[in-house]
Amino acid sequence: MSVFPMTVEGAERLKAELQRLKSVERPSVIQAIAEARSHGDLSENADYDAAKERQGFIEGRIAEIENKLAGAQVIDPATVDGDGRVVFGATVEIEDVEAGTRRTWRIVGDDEADVRENKVSVNSPLARALIGKEEGDNVEVQAPGGVRSYEIVAISYD
Repeated sequence: MSVFPMTVEGAERLKAELQRLKSVERPSVIQAIAEARSHGDLSENADYDAAKERQGFIEGRIAEIENKLAGAQVIDPATVDGDGRVVFGATVEIEDVEAGTRRTWRIVGDDEADVRENKVSVNSPLARALIGKEEGDNVEVQAPGGVRSYEIVAISYD
């Protein structure tokens, strides 16, 4: 079984999505299928086909979430002793060496990554370059536009 690292927040978000899929989405699509069946001939019934397709998506997502939660390695960043190093769950402030701009990123699991929330996947090139480094270290990251250099300004485990 695969292990999926995730923060407590990420695990709670997946549990909430699973609950919504099981208690709201699944009954809704079952009702839609029943409604479409009542219209007669299923061979040319677009509503039935759409509802069955939606049901397949929902059931697939439920199975995917249950698999991830079963293999979840939930890590609370507040309890992690990073010993001054960048670890999973850490929030890292970096400065682009060339541009002088600063950004703050939190290293999270794949399902939690969201650039708009400054969360980067532990499997991303940036996170892989940062893991194990300390404040003041410089890292180089292969980006689509070429190699970028960053300096680690601050690390927190909140």
